[in-house]
Amino acid sequence: MTDITRHHTATRMSQIVELGDTIYLAGQVGTAGAPVAQQTQDCLDKIDALLAEVGSDKTRILQTTIWLADMKDFAAMNAVWDAWVPEGHAPARACGEARLATPEYLVEFIVVAAR
Repeated sequence: MTDITRHHTATRMSQIVELGDTIYLAGQVGTAGAPVAQQTQDCLDKIDALLAEVGSDKTRILQTTIWLADMKDFAAMNAVWDAWVPEGHAPARACGEARLATPEYLVEFIVVAAR
């Protein structure tokens, strides 16, 4: 049986869960109330830091799910995303519209990566 390791664990969730060489990140949000481009960059910076903590990086992302509070922000979010994803390393991805935890959050990223 493969061990499960959790990092930054609280009552409700862990920021990182490792199962073998697969890494699952909790949903990442940016600075509440900031424009979607800044929130997107904040999320991607957090993803970089969390993946580095467990020996991975953005070239190893397998799948990303992105929730936007409003699809009108799709192009602005994608402009930041496209500049961040290394050429040739785009993960499987889905993006949809959803009501997030508070109205001040405009985007949330959920990532699965390999070590």
